[in-house]
Amino acid sequence: MSLLSVIKSHPRIKKFVHWLLVRSNHSRPRLWTRLFVNPFYHKRSRHAIVGRYTRMDVFPFNNFTLGEYSIVEDFAAINNGVGDVLIGHHVGVGLSNTIIGPVTLGNYVMMAQNVVLSGLNHGYEDIHTPPRTQKVITRQITVMDDVWIGANSVITAGVTIGKHAVIGAGSVVTKDIPEYSVAVGNPAKVIKKYNFGNGTWEKV
Repeated sequence: MSLLSVIKSHPRIKKFVHWLLVRSNHSRPRLWTRLFVNPFYHKRSRHAIVGRYTRMDVFPFNNFTLGEYSIVEDFAAINNGVGDVLIGHHVGVGLSNTIIGPVTLGNYVMMAQNVVLSGLNHGYEDIHTPPRTQKVITRQITVMDDVWIGANSVITAGVTIGKHAVIGAGSVVTKDIPEYSVAVGNPAKVIKKYNFGNGTWEKV
């Protein structure tokens, strides 16, 4: 059994280790975690660029990868506290984007400004307990290769966006989007699909 498995299987040890890594009631790793743990645990390409003012809330108990020539621009926030965040190569994470795992981004994904991808939700069903303190629910978000996500869009938990799909600015994506399609709106709906027979984008 690995050390990580031992820690996760013992609630008291897990709680203590969590306290060592992050202060109580905070979502940001302690400074020593950011400086002396994460650089040796996570896979970040030496050709990747992370903006000086980016908030990297990544922890060693979940995976984080940043591929070759990918860019995370200033004021973005990335958090793998409740699920892995895996970013492929040649990905552009735009200004003020928020990514909360579990999220997987393929290669050549392009995201404009103020895009939110959150695989995290809180329960709300118990009316005697604030949603903030109810059980955390996570569902995987997967964005395939070559996707373009427009500014101010929100991708909700559990969604998969197919290869070379385009999400129009300001869209709220609550359901899977097929590959080679254009989706817009709130909730987002497919308005175009690529016809491989005649090589054109056709309205749906």
